[in-house]
Amino acid sequence: MLTVVTANVNGIRAAARRGGVAWLAASGADVICLQEVRATDEQLAEVLDEGGLGHLHVAHTEAASKGRAGVAVLTTKPHAAVRTSIGRDEFADSGRWIEVDVDTDAGPLTVASVYVHTGEATDEARQAEKYRFLDAVEDRLLVLGRTRAKRHAIVCGDLNVAHTEHDIKNWRGNRGKSGFLAEERAYLSRWYDDHGWTDLGRHFGGDGPGPYTWWSWRGRGFDTDGGWRIDYALATPKLAARAVDAVVGKAASYDERWSDHAPLTVTFD
Repeated sequence: MLTVVTANVNGIRAAARRGGVAWLAASGADVICLQEVRATDEQLAEVLDEGGLGHLHVAHTEAASKGRAGVAVLTTKPHAAVRTSIGRDEFADSGRWIEVDVDTDAGPLTVASVYVHTGEATDEARQAEKYRFLDAVEDRLLVLGRTRAKRHAIVCGDLNVAHTEHDIKNWRGNRGKSGFLAEERAYLSRWYDDHGWTDLGRHFGGDGPGPYTWWSWRGRGFDTDGGWRIDYALATPKLAARAVDAVVGKAASYDERWSDHAPLTVTFD
């Protein structure tokens, strides 16, 4: 079996204080994708070592703006290659994409961890930047898809887009907001319908609504399950065919949360 966990930790040091790194260590995952690490290489290494994950092979890219973004891929097997470029110079230091090649018992595997911009519907420049990044992700998915005959690929992370009304509790109230704009949702539709990627969370989550992966820290959204499903594991066809489960690890109570996101765990045969 191969187990992959993806989690937006909302700051790895804060998540560790709340028990998040201990949760990840207990998962026994072969691959862990992290988003919003918000730490330097040295700080991440220290947290992982103290939390029982110091034995893993770590690929991490920071954002140029300290304390923001940052993505990582942790694996039990060594990395054959590491890539941080999403193909556009403006995102070179954004800390939003990292990709590794690793040889697993199931064969060669490419794993990417991605953190898409939040965007802002009323801020044209911010929303345009999000679209440019989504364009870059789409270009990369096309490349990874073309090589799927030689190796499996999985792209995990916080896409900051709820694909359909089944992926957001208050979809009517959010139709004009970033994260649920028709233009954003169209990207995911193309990735699935035209490019052949499988959304494993929805595949195993049923028709919905939910299961959601993000709830605001404020209000009673967590208690009433007023969330968004914005954390994804996307797989190429042959890898998707070997998936046996995808589970959202929502905390049992508000007090037990270690991030405003819940981890998604995918298991492959």
